[in-house]
Amino acid sequence: MPQLKIAAVLALAIILQLTVGAIWGPLSYIDFPLMVVVYIALQRHAWQALIVGTIAGLAIDAAGGGLVGAGGFSKTLTAYVIYFAATRVNLENTLLRIPVLAAATLLDSAIYVFWHRSLGYPASVPFVQTLSYRLISTTIVGTFALYLLDSVFTERARQRRSFASRRKGARRRSSPLKRR
Repeated sequence: MPQLKIAAVLALAIILQLTVGAIWGPLSYIDFPLMVVVYIALQRHAWQALIVGTIAGLAIDAAGGGLVGAGGFSKTLTAYVIYFAATRVNLENTLLRIPVLAAATLLDSAIYVFWHRSLGYPASVPFVQTLSYRLISTTIVGTFALYLLDSVFTERARQRRSFASRRKGARRRSSPLKRR
């Protein structure tokens, strides 16, 4: 994946993260930058996943006013764990990406809260309630987002679309049921 596309998608995810929660409160539980980090880590691009995780986390931390660095560390560590799992286990199946995204959400939230509690920052919301809302919303929206990112960015998806259109044209031309 070209770095320009990654930067554009990451910028869009950060903007969505910062603005959608202000429009309607429950949408703030969806973690858009984490979806991008998980997608890049699943593509087995280690350095890109680590850099994107760091940039996404630090940008959200700086704009959110919390502990700067906790989000960057949690997203970077999550990117590494997902990358490590993707190199050991074949995660090309779309259905396998759902539990991977859920596990990434749990890991990211746990690390983020760990750093806040260990450094003495007070919890502003209940952890279990926030974690469950975040897990459900990010997994549901992230499933569709990963599919969308996969269909837009990967070469294999472009080849499938190209083959499907050629095949459709071939079926139209060589239909045996047409009368002459």
